[in-house]
Amino acid sequence: MKIAFISDIHGNAVALKAVLEDIEKRHVDEIIVLGDISFRGIEPAKSLKMVRHNSEWVIKGNGDEWIVRGIEQGEVPDNMLSLMQQERDWAVQQLEESEMNYLKELPHSIKRDIEGVKIHAFHATPQSLFDVVFPYEKNEILQEKLKLDEADISIYGHIHQSFIRYVNGKCVMNIGSVGLPFDGEYKSSYGLIDVQQNNYQASIIRVNYDRDLVLKKISESDYPNKDFFRDYYSSGKQ
Repeated sequence: MKIAFISDIHGNAVALKAVLEDIEKRHVDEIIVLGDISFRGIEPAKSLKMVRHNSEWVIKGNGDEWIVRGIEQGEVPDNMLSLMQQERDWAVQQLEESEMNYLKELPHSIKRDIEGVKIHAFHATPQSLFDVVFPYEKNEILQEKLKLDEADISIYGHIHQSFIRYVNGKCVMNIGSVGLPFDGEYKSSYGLIDVQQNNYQASIIRVNYDRDLVLKKISESDYPNKDFFRDYYSSGKQ
């Protein structure tokens, strides 16, 4: 059984379309979405509709939480709070009430047992939508924050930097970002798990998409923070 894990779409429907097309070509059986669907991107409603059409397994990210209830002081740098709240308000204006309710009710994690392989998927950590666990953390930090004893494979997003590590016989996988990778590589990133009779293969897939089209859509819109995207596409970093 093949399962694709996608995360951190951030309203980038162009990138999401390219990733979904790549997933289809690989004959994937299921898609699991690890949050941050609509916030901080030019097509929040379209991205959400695509997610709901293609996956029954969707969890909440910090960006989805911000869409629902706003951004609180201390959750982002003080000098960014006002502007990011404007971005949040802009996104909310694009969404229907039913879509807001959908985001509000999303669960925080998913646990699956697939052909004897236990998978635990969450956005940032099992306890938090906001905590940050980087690729270079010590094994002890990964063990503690990600609760690795609870599954054979622990999968998360949030940091926009993909990696695969093995800690005490457990697989740790960050699937990166569909819409805003922060590792200097502009291609979208997602994870693929292929499970066959208690065996598995974990892979990171990179997919090209039309960044010029995304920038064109942003420049023609009334999005409140166009400079963020101009800076991002010049460096591939936040």
